[in-house]
Amino acid sequence: MNVLIDDVLASLESILLGKDQAVRLAFCCLLARGHLLIEDIPGVGKTTLAHALAKVFGLDFRRVQFTSDLLPADVLGNAIFDPTSRQFVFHPGPIFAQMLLADEVNRATPKAQSALLEAMEEGQVTIDGQTHMLPVPFFVIATQNPQRQIGTYPLPESQLDRFLMRLQLGFPGRMAEKEMLAGQDRRELIRHLQPLVSVEQLMTWQEQVRALHVSNMVRDYILDLLERSRQIDGVRTGLSPRAGLALQRCAQAWAFAAARDMVVPEDVQAVAPSVMAHRLNAASNGLDDNGLSLTEKIIRSVPVQ
Repeated sequence: MNVLIDDVLASLESILLGKDQAVRLAFCCLLARGHLLIEDIPGVGKTTLAHALAKVFGLDFRRVQFTSDLLPADVLGNAIFDPTSRQFVFHPGPIFAQMLLADEVNRATPKAQSALLEAMEEGQVTIDGQTHMLPVPFFVIATQNPQRQIGTYPLPESQLDRFLMRLQLGFPGRMAEKEMLAGQDRRELIRHLQPLVSVEQLMTWQEQVRALHVSNMVRDYILDLLERSRQIDGVRTGLSPRAGLALQRCAQAWAFAAARDMVVPEDVQAVAPSVMAHRLNAASNGLDDNGLSLTEKIIRSVPVQ
């Protein structure tokens, strides 16, 4: 099992050069059954990472380009009248996939963004009073341009909170970028990427992550982080109980990927910026990096018992 996890990470890192930490966090997000938001400027590999994850896990993959004229029905599907049967027949939209890439999600209007809310929370969509279950597993990976760019609509707090993690890729190091210039096109490499993990194996890993031991000491540490977030200057409301559950789930996944059978405080610290920053940023009305700086301040101010 451990060798296979290392193989998966190595395969992903061969596509996204110089971003080992981001790749591991994205991998852990899927292990924790969460949705992933990747925020950065165009051209740093956001869409490439989503394609590589889907390919390595052999998941049914769909992509929707979010634009200002996108309608909810373009994502969810709609009922079309069939003259033969004289009934309305539901035609599923691209959201009926094991992995949906919502590309540049903040370029769509809030109405179009809201099409993802029920799906991400409940694993189902309701259209014309009828509930339709989504495939299992179901993941949303959304990419987002920085809010300072023209033509973007900020995601509401309720939408942000449904993303288990938010990642920022940044620029690769000089050597990694040089290797990219000298090597094959990343999209061409993805086409030749082989699935390494079956859906059944992924779901087994997810169950093992959920069962990973978390001591009372680690739970107290998570609670201390939550409590400190509610007291720190510059934050209106602090982190919710759901954020605490997200921290625990992601820490379990991080420990599992490291081949350990229990969670330690360092696992919580490793995933905290990706789990906490976008929630704190929304709660503080901060700029792009405000949530990240608040997360660092909270971690530094809470001692490990």
